[in-house]
Amino acid sequence: MNVEREDALFWYHKYKNSDGRTLEDSDEFGEENLIMELTKAKGIADGLVDRLAPYCERIEVAGSVRRERPSVGDIEIVCIPKMVEVPDTFFDTKIEKHAGFIEAVDSFEKLKGDARDGKYMQRFIKEYNIKLDIFTATRTNWGLIFAIRTGSAEFSHRVLATGWKKKGFTSINGNLRNDLGRVPVYEEIDLFKLIGIEWVPPKEREL
Repeated sequence: MNVEREDALFWYHKYKNSDGRTLEDSDEFGEENLIMELTKAKGIADGLVDRLAPYCERIEVAGSVRRERPSVGDIEIVCIPKMVEVPDTFFDTKIEKHAGFIEAVDSFEKLKGDARDGKYMQRFIKEYNIKLDIFTATRTNWGLIFAIRTGSAEFSHRVLATGWKKKGFTSINGNLRNDLGRVPVYEEIDLFKLIGIEWVPPKEREL
């Protein structure tokens, strides 16, 4: 897989079954645990957003729930955690994620990623038998991360990544760059404007 494609997918699951589920998911959790009806998944996702929102500057549901897929395999959330100053050494302080955010994320079974330092965290919600993927963003790359994490994976590659590459941009560590340096993407619509296409409703991003 080339670098542009891999970064465009931004940890998007790469090995899909015909119905969109991953082989990794099938192996780890079993077929009976993978699919949930959209209405139930949306209710769970909204509840998770409510739980994390007090510790975030911004938070939204992404992935297949945002695309309103009738069957949902996992819940994806994009957020900008609140950052706070905490003691580091006797004389110094450091900036890190709000303790409430770390505690809330770590209240679920850890599969991948560190809540304190990571940009990506995967947790298992035992109560509902579903996985939760949390992707953190910043104010200057929110639009890029939110668009990529909304998917679908093929839309992120064929439309978004192909589009920004044609316009002379590259995506490195979750940020768009060109010859002049890093290019801010504050909102999702800004990404579509940068690559020269009309905004596409999430429900229509299936390829």
